[in-house]
Amino acid sequence: MIGRTLISAPLALALAAGPALAEDIVRYPIPGSDFPISEAVEVPAGHATVYLSGFGPSVINPNAEKNSLASFGDTRAQTASTLASIEAALKRRNLSLRDVVKMTVFIVGDPAKGGHLDFAGLMEAYREQFGTAAQPNLPTRSAVQVAALANPGWLVEIEVTAVRP
Repeated sequence: MIGRTLISAPLALALAAGPALAEDIVRYPIPGSDFPISEAVEVPAGHATVYLSGFGPSVINPNAEKNSLASFGDTRAQTASTLASIEAALKRRNLSLRDVVKMTVFIVGDPAKGGHLDFAGLMEAYREQFGTAAQPNLPTRSAVQVAALANPGWLVEIEVTAVRP
């Protein structure tokens, strides 16, 4: 009888924990806003967290001077190529952009815009990937203007945290 109790107690605990592990990630929208980020994201226990390093843009013009703005494009183009690289890195881990719960965008002021950051360009590329009918999940997000990034041609660097569903 003791042997049966010792086996059935852990089994009962494991079965009781099963539904808790299956809880959904909850994304809280910003009240009264249609801005495409979440105010908060709640991740229940039992979900693995994947932290990606910062990604920069890919070269879009190989004929331009190496490490120049012309080689990487404007803020919109850089954001789009950076998100594509992040998407590929997530895919290698059997994840997708829909699994991103936190995003930090480091953005440099665009010299073509008098040193002001091109938030509209950032948002144009971002909205193509987040808050769409095909991919409605919105991460929490911070966008921070910085003086420079590691590559002098970069206007954008993005790091994300994803959660395995």
